[in-house]
Amino acid sequence: MANSPPYNYRDIGILGEDLVAQWLQSTGWIILHRRFSCRWGEIDIIAEQNSELAFIEVKTRTPGSWDTGGRSAIAPRKQAKIFTTAKIFLSKYPDKADYPCRFDVAIVCCQRSSPKLKQPQTTQPVLATSSVAEYQLTLQEYIPAAFDSSIDQF
Repeated sequence: MANSPPYNYRDIGILGEDLVAQWLQSTGWIILHRRFSCRWGEIDIIAEQNSELAFIEVKTRTPGSWDTGGRSAIAPRKQAKIFTTAKIFLSKYPDKADYPCRFDVAIVCCQRSSPKLKQPQTTQPVLATSSVAEYQLTLQEYIPAAFDSSIDQF
């Protein structure tokens, strides 16, 4: 019987969210909430800076994943769920309801660390990195206002 990996996909996703939250804090954002959920969906990170709110979806993927590194996973249906969940968050925190809001996406690459593997070559600057156990995580892209909040949901 093969040994199971020490982390499962959910753990890897949380590690990606941790990296993004740390990077946001290093750039002046205050993390208000992590994994805010309601019956309509979940928002990975909710952050505030200068009286502006960012609702952040984090996509942690391995190199060569089927959904173009997580970008195609933010389809209109997912956007609508995030938007609805953001409205629920704002109803629970009415003191934030008048803040400008945006919907950001963070793309994190996760791969097993190995001295035999070459580090991936990228033309983009790396925003942040983290190593946990045998995993190397890289915040490859942060897309502010990745989608519009005026999504036609119904």
